[in-house]
Amino acid sequence: MNNHHETVTKKEHNLVEVTSKDVPLSCPMQGADVWSSHPKVFLPIADTGSAVCPYCATHYVMTDWHEGGGHHH
Repeated sequence: MNNHHETVTKKEHNLVEVTSKDVPLSCPMQGADVWSSHPKVFLPIADTGSAVCPYCATHYVMTDWHEGGGHHH
């Protein structure tokens, strides 16, 4: 059971909440603990409100995004 718990914990750590102020969004984000762990990649989050990094699988969610209205500045 310990392995399952570790997997769940890891997934929880891979969710990052961002706002429209973080657009354009790149991973890793400046100042992150893993900022040099993989090449910088820009993620298209403004259209859907969420994006997943193809390198590290971090899931970004834009907290001020609204369906049909995009993000609000």
